[in-house]
Amino acid sequence: MRNRFPSFSLSSYGTGWSANRRIAIVASAVAVLLAIAGIVALLTGGGNSHQATATAAPAPTGSPSSSEAAPKPSSGSGSVPKPPQIAEPVAYAKAAAQMLWSYDTRDTNHDRQLAGMRAWMTTETKYADWASVSSQVPDPVLWSRMADQDQHATASVTEGHYPSAFKAALADDPSAITEAYIYVVTVNGKQTLSWKEGGGGAEKRAVTLAVQCRPNHDCTLAAIAPSVTQ
Repeated sequence: MRNRFPSFSLSSYGTGWSANRRIAIVASAVAVLLAIAGIVALLTGGGNSHQATATAAPAPTGSPSSSEAAPKPSSGSGSVPKPPQIAEPVAYAKAAAQMLWSYDTRDTNHDRQLAGMRAWMTTETKYADWASVSSQVPDPVLWSRMADQDQHATASVTEGHYPSAFKAALADDPSAITEAYIYVVTVNGKQTLSWKEGGGGAEKRAVTLAVQCRPNHDCTLAAIAPSVTQ
């Protein structure tokens, strides 16, 4: 059964990396690898895309800038889980994708959703592209409409991997990753939607994430790529 009410997902609302942030992330994450056509295509969305089918919903307006801070809740972050203490890029990316594909408007308002997601981000502002992450959340008006229908979603992850272009570039110059320690990971899974009166549906999901995992530190989320690369 298809979703009759507004919903959000990564494939529906992503607006892509801003030009300045994309340049900073690419330059820092892959350094010398920037000259390799495969990795350039990967991080600018020019690779083979495997976008999940989007649910019908109007796009949010007024996406926050990459430097804009998420609203801070008075306590807790509703249904948004806390970031796990994981030091392995693929494992962290899988957890982040599951977080991004899950929400519950019944107990989490718009500001708390953003605040919960912000906690997953790297604190290194040079590499953090908050706009690519916050743009996944509908604007407050649409979120309110979703809440009127008790809309919520759960997610399951089937697999995560390094895209072939990233692996090839890293193999060509392994030391290039050591400046920012940002890894590119693609995650595949499924999102299940539910709302009032027993309504619901499920869709496949896929996303490519930039994850920062410095040695002896837990991983953090840096950005969401504008397209999915396998």
